[in-house]
Amino acid sequence: QVQLVESGGGLVQPGETLRLSCAASGSIFTTSAMGWYRQAPGKQRELVAAISSAGSTMYADAVKGRATISRNNAKNTVYLQMNSLKPEDTAVYYCNAYIFASPDDRGRDYWGQGTQVTVSS
Repeated sequence: QVQLVESGGGLVQPGETLRLSCAASGSIFTTSAMGWYRQAPGKQRELVAAISSAGSTMYADAVKGRATISRNNAKNTVYLQMNSLKPEDTAVYYCNAYIFASPDDRGRDYWGQGTQVTVSS
């Protein structure tokens, strides 16, 4: 059984910085790509940023230049730091990881429970 647990969400003012963390635990052989998604009320879930096991990153245009995704492979943890937060960044942020439970496992996607980020003055 694998679990992803996010932390770091909350209420912040426009222009401030927030750092989200997501730790994977359980039966993990290795972790492939990890990423952060978000879903605002009335909108579809969208990719914010992703990072490969080798450290290659990609960002959505909406956060490019303001977000940094990183990971600690030894701790099966992924981070998302967002600077210059805007009200439109308000959403539930979800962690995602593709995890192999054993050497012969085909792997699958896992999701965290989500953490609320609210940007408001």
